[in-house]
Amino acid sequence: MRKKLPIGIENFEEFSSEDFYYADKTLFIKELLQNWGKVNLFTRPRRFGKSLNMSMLKCFFEIGGDPALFEGLKIAREKELCERYRGKFPVISISLKSVDGFKYEAAVTALRRVIGNEACRFGFLTESEQLGQNDKELYLGITAVKDGKYLMTDDVLTDSLKTLSLLLEKHYGQKVLLLIDEYDVPLDKAFQAGYYDEMASLIRNLLGNALKTNDSLYFAVLTGCLRISKESVFTGLNNLKVHTISDARYDEYFGFTNADVDELLDFYGLSSYKDVIRDWYDGYRFGNAEVYCPWDVINYCDELLAAPNIPPKNYWANTSGNDLILRLLEKADQTTKDEVEELLNGGKLTKKVRQELTYREIEDSIENVWSVLYATGYLTGMHVEQEDADIFRLWIPNGEIRKLFYELVEDWFREATRSDTSRLNRFCAAFPAGDVETIQEMLSDYLWDSISVRDTAVRRNMKENFYHGMLLGLLQNQGSWLVKSNAETGEGYSDISILTPERTGIVIELKYADDGNLEKACAEALKQIEEKKYAEGLKRRGVKKLIRYGIAFYEKECMAVTV
Repeated sequence: MRKKLPIGIENFEEFSSEDFYYADKTLFIKELLQNWGKVNLFTRPRRFGKSLNMSMLKCFFEIGGDPALFEGLKIAREKELCERYRGKFPVISISLKSVDGFKYEAAVTALRRVIGNEACRFGFLTESEQLGQNDKELYLGITAVKDGKYLMTDDVLTDSLKTLSLLLEKHYGQKVLLLIDEYDVPLDKAFQAGYYDEMASLIRNLLGNALKTNDSLYFAVLTGCLRISKESVFTGLNNLKVHTISDARYDEYFGFTNADVDELLDFYGLSSYKDVIRDWYDGYRFGNAEVYCPWDVINYCDELLAAPNIPPKNYWANTSGNDLILRLLEKADQTTKDEVEELLNGGKLTKKVRQELTYREIEDSIENVWSVLYATGYLTGMHVEQEDADIFRLWIPNGEIRKLFYELVEDWFREATRSDTSRLNRFCAAFPAGDVETIQEMLSDYLWDSISVRDTAVRRNMKENFYHGMLLGLLQNQGSWLVKSNAETGEGYSDISILTPERTGIVIELKYADDGNLEKACAEALKQIEEKKYAEGLKRRGVKKLIRYGIAFYEKECMAVTV
């Protein structure tokens, strides 16, 4: 029986018990021990294996862990290391990804639940002969529940991880490993909901107690998307080692390398899809490694096994909100719009990247947004050689993210144009009137206000889809019109078809003129309307007047022709 693909699996134990395919990252353990740091923070974009690696660390180090989980994996060959470290430590492991709420009180309740649930794993502490009565009361202060909610006070909460460390060390006679996954999620959510200062203070106290003044700590590992500045959260923490996506160390342990992808595709008989998978999901640069997004590769392979001809999709981009890019576009002046256009067209930007920010600083300057887009995986890049270490060359990593940018630019453009209703009404009115001159003139103006696509590496259908989405968004603002996109109207699918209340039927076919010959592209569009009989559906609906438009684009130029 073929191994299952691990879609959404973050529990390392399941790879063995449920027979999931695993790209072996276990030498991460060896490198972590060799490059010792008391407190280690790894910042990586979402869906690059942070949570799975944290689960792997827990399974390896925790007392009572199953050594069979690592049989046949690379770390098992390190006999001396396994003998010394495997199954030798009490481990506290929490994830803060669920610490959320519209109000501060709701988020704090969620944090109590996360820490309380983890503390309840150690129920044996209430019977431990190594703990005194006061120690046991401290434990009960963390785990006490009433009406389904943990009762710990704010003081108990901020001391909770340190207290658990102390109690576990007393019980086992061994210092503790502390694993905190997605440490920055509560700060992100708090910033969006308006209680950032309160949450930053709480997280600062919680982490300060657990990481800075904790004599029971052996070492700690934290993960997140952003490196939040020491002044914001890690005040006074001098034993912190930060490993960002620009660092060469650990570069191969988050995400899939080329070798990982080759091995996976060979295992499932999908090697013929390597080129399309590389174009769509590769392109990230972590340190010196070229990296694929594992979430994308696994999801696409799973779909290919069921439907071999299925085209690639946006998987990573659809797993959470994309407010950062919209925020960038909303704040954008003409220079920033030109820079986004340069990225969309395969270009690169040279920017100063601040890898240590507070969430408040993100909003202070449009330039800070570039830093966040880099840290969170919307852009990738590398240091500019022989220059300031903070100067990076940035670019869009792959087809998936480029398509995401296109779609978000369309959404932004649609919202931006709705505010000028008189202009928009005049543009739309030109279509049933057959006013080609006005259509062409106003569409050219809209193109100058927006962002164009010119990169020869971008497939023609993606370029056409970009302009299609922009024009469709403009026409759909006429609420009384029946506007359809890619509707089956004859022997194929017309780009846009419109039926007005006056029973005027409009068929629009779009083309991107790769060679810049707009007149030729318009003629091809009109020919396609006739040959594919795109107007037949509207004719069957009894339209009184039928207008066909061929519209061609080339960068910020356009031409409209009608018959």
